[in-house]
Amino acid sequence: MRRGRESAYDRKAPHGLPPTSLVPTNLFDLWAQQWRKRRATGDMIVVRYADDIVLGFQNRGDAERFLQDWRERLRKFGLELHPDKTRLMEFGRYAVANRKQRGEGKPETFNFLGFTHICGQTKKTGKFIVLRKTIRKRLLAKLKELKEELRKRWHQPVEELGRWLRSVVQGYFNYHAVPGNLASLKSFRLEVSKRWLRALRRRSQKSRMSWAKLAALVECWLPFPKILHPYPNLRFDAKHLR
Repeated sequence: MRRGRESAYDRKAPHGLPPTSLVPTNLFDLWAQQWRKRRATGDMIVVRYADDIVLGFQNRGDAERFLQDWRERLRKFGLELHPDKTRLMEFGRYAVANRKQRGEGKPETFNFLGFTHICGQTKKTGKFIVLRKTIRKRLLAKLKELKEELRKRWHQPVEELGRWLRSVVQGYFNYHAVPGNLASLKSFRLEVSKRWLRALRRRSQKSRMSWAKLAALVECWLPFPKILHPYPNLRFDAKHLR
């Protein structure tokens, strides 16, 4: 994906089987490295975290050959890629223009490590960037988890509840506060505030808690959303000086 990769796909191990014991990831790394040296005709990158993998290819032909060779290699061990979790797709700085020229729609998106990855561009220069947005299902799942925990804490003192919510929100920001994801952070903080208001109102039928009163608590206890992580290329340049 980085540096204008045209194609990328992600895969997971066969459903219901422990990937780390069936397909050792270090063996995949060695095989992929050898494939890149012997078969790739253009640039190729591999991004892996445990059994979640995204591969990027400069040439679509390389992506198609790699996928075919990978399937054949797994078949030797009686394994196969999950059809619903394996995709070959066009993605990168040229994807928008290429698809527009062919009369096709916007490039596909893919999910990886909690983020939906999208082909985007900067507002000022129009330069290509990979936008990362919190996966909506993950966000909703986190809010549902928070709602259940709030029910157990309804009668805690407001200050104690505020400290706990601060740690929850800050922890969420620590992972998800990447460039381009500010709207998702604001949405999460707002939804947490709504659930806090409902919890406080349900403490008593005579509760007079209003948005105006809650706003003071939110400002006091909930961290303001801000980007905490640099762009990936800046982190890479810091670690690999040229």
